[in-house]
Amino acid sequence: MPELPEVETVVQDLRKSGIEGLHFQSAQAFWPKTIETSSPQVFDQQIKNRQIQAISRRAKFIVFELAPTGWLLVHLRMTGRLDLFSKDSPLDAHVRIRSTLSDGRELRFTDIRKFGRWYFYENEPPQFSTLGPEPLSTAFTPNVLAQKLSHSKRQIKPLLLDQTTVSGLGNIYVDEALWQAQIHPVTASNQLNDQSIACLHKAIIDVLKKGIRNSGTTLGKTALNYYSVGKRRGENQEALQVFRKTGLPCPRCGSVIERLIVSQRSSHVCLQCQKPPKS
Repeated sequence: MPELPEVETVVQDLRKSGIEGLHFQSAQAFWPKTIETSSPQVFDQQIKNRQIQAISRRAKFIVFELAPTGWLLVHLRMTGRLDLFSKDSPLDAHVRIRSTLSDGRELRFTDIRKFGRWYFYENEPPQFSTLGPEPLSTAFTPNVLAQKLSHSKRQIKPLLLDQTTVSGLGNIYVDEALWQAQIHPVTASNQLNDQSIACLHKAIIDVLKKGIRNSGTTLGKTALNYYSVGKRRGENQEALQVFRKTGLPCPRCGSVIERLIVSQRSSHVCLQCQKPPKS
């Protein structure tokens, strides 16, 4: 599933495409369940003639702020992808939504596994009230992270994957951050000391910024893998330290990287650098 760096890359590419300021003229859904908040017919009427005022990101949501009012959210989930086409371009078999813009181009949503979702709200989306702090904002401080961790006895990895703790993190970047901070993924979150929390805070920011600089992580070459607008591949897979590096030497100490299952999720660790908790 695309995580914060991948979604941020898509947002940046959409901005560069020049669609901010354009109007939606229509929307056609080929897979009705993709639209979470209404029927395809109602959705078409809701966004028609609304202007794309700004495109941004909140957690893993792509956010279209519309004018005079309205919010359109897109969640890519596993295989969702946004792209721009001329109106006479042939339709891919996996296009789930086709929306026509006022300059004649079409914004198309391709989603092989059909898990992606679109949402329209007249007012601020309700999802925003439940999300944790944005890790690249000034509001995300070591103290804020410490408060989130001190109130829970959960293992640190599943807690970080919980979007109410910190927004936008997923399996790739949590593994990378925990390795950088030298924290084992099953460590109880309320057992981390101030130094470990400060290291984790820095590591989260470091790995996310690196992911954005590298346009996200594309782990394979099939249509199931992440691509940004224009089918642009990410390059961060070349900079990963432990994620999917099972059996390879740890870049820091040379020990073999191992794969564990933590809360039903694959986790990649160096047991020399990331000591398991004693209890």
